[in-house]
Amino acid sequence: MNLVGIGTDALERGARALAMLGLLLVAGAAAPGAPGVETPARRACLIDAETGAVLLDKAADVPMPPASMSKLMTAYMLFERLKEGKLSLTDTFPVSENAWRKGGSKMFVEVNSRVAVEDLIRGIIVQSGNDACIVVAEALAGSEEAFAEQMTRRARELGLTNSVFRNSTGWPDPDHYMTAHDLAVLAQRIINDFPEYYRYYSETEFTYHGIKQGNRNPLLYKNMGVDGLKTGHTEDSGYGLTASAIRNGRRLILVVNGLSGPNERSREAERLIEWGYRAFENYSLAKAGEPIEEAPVWLGESQTVPLVVEQDLTVTLDRMARKDMKVTVSYDGPVAAPIRRGDRVGTISIAAPDMKTIERPLVAGADVEPLGLFGKLGAAVGYFIRGAS
Repeated sequence: MNLVGIGTDALERGARALAMLGLLLVAGAAAPGAPGVETPARRACLIDAETGAVLLDKAADVPMPPASMSKLMTAYMLFERLKEGKLSLTDTFPVSENAWRKGGSKMFVEVNSRVAVEDLIRGIIVQSGNDACIVVAEALAGSEEAFAEQMTRRARELGLTNSVFRNSTGWPDPDHYMTAHDLAVLAQRIINDFPEYYRYYSETEFTYHGIKQGNRNPLLYKNMGVDGLKTGHTEDSGYGLTASAIRNGRRLILVVNGLSGPNERSREAERLIEWGYRAFENYSLAKAGEPIEEAPVWLGESQTVPLVVEQDLTVTLDRMARKDMKVTVSYDGPVAAPIRRGDRVGTISIAAPDMKTIERPLVAGADVEPLGLFGKLGAAVGYFIRGAS
């Protein structure tokens, strides 16, 4: 087994042109948390959208009532139909008496009218309209109950393993729940899967039938790079927010829930996002296909084979832990020919204080054909000569 320690400065110099990787490159790998960071939120989750690193986890996998943050899943279901071409923004849906009568926050649709899909999107996202959600649910599934079953099924497919939906709105129900981490992942999927529709989350107001309502997301009105997503509040859930901010190309996603009021929600969400940008940074270590190490080859037409990662490798670290980061390459060598490009050859490991070690496979970056008969004889003779000397 060969173990090769790599200087991080050299790695970074070789990756200056790195094109940043998308969804969950280091999913499940937690970045080290800065000591003493606390929050009054009952549930909290802060992730780096590029690497998937969890920067803050306070009961993030414990089920909770998500209130209107559930509407992120309702919108996801609608966006999917639009992207698949099954709907257009100009299509209209009928308003039932059931939708019209629904209480709570409302878009104020009129019974027996028809509403354009784009207006319903804004009604759900900007105005948090329960009536708009039910109009969508009934149009797409025939009933809100059937739509909630579809939501739960699709959530499982997206990896939201701790989410169950009983309605399209987040209306209180003991069997309707999500986790803060599931909400963060769902927000990430909306941002990545539907960039053409994500823009609606940054709109600060919408007027329907002469009734103007402002977006309830308080961070949209602050100059801090926030461009979404959704608030929630019920008596059981407390005040919650799923928010996302982007600065200099780096996106963070925050979920908080169980706060005591709208002012605390606003202050705490702003504080935690600022902390995330201040305490952590992303470090580009290797670009896909760029040689990290040359492994010796046994009986091959080439004496070495380049070892590469298949995807750009970026890690999120506490800034204070950066200087203690260690990168190690391991492989069994020499590697016997024949070797095919893409064959797994070794492993690259990244370790830092208070962080679970990240490991990614290293693959051959080129084909290496075996030596012919005479080449093998020559290699064998050379081996015995070197061994004798």
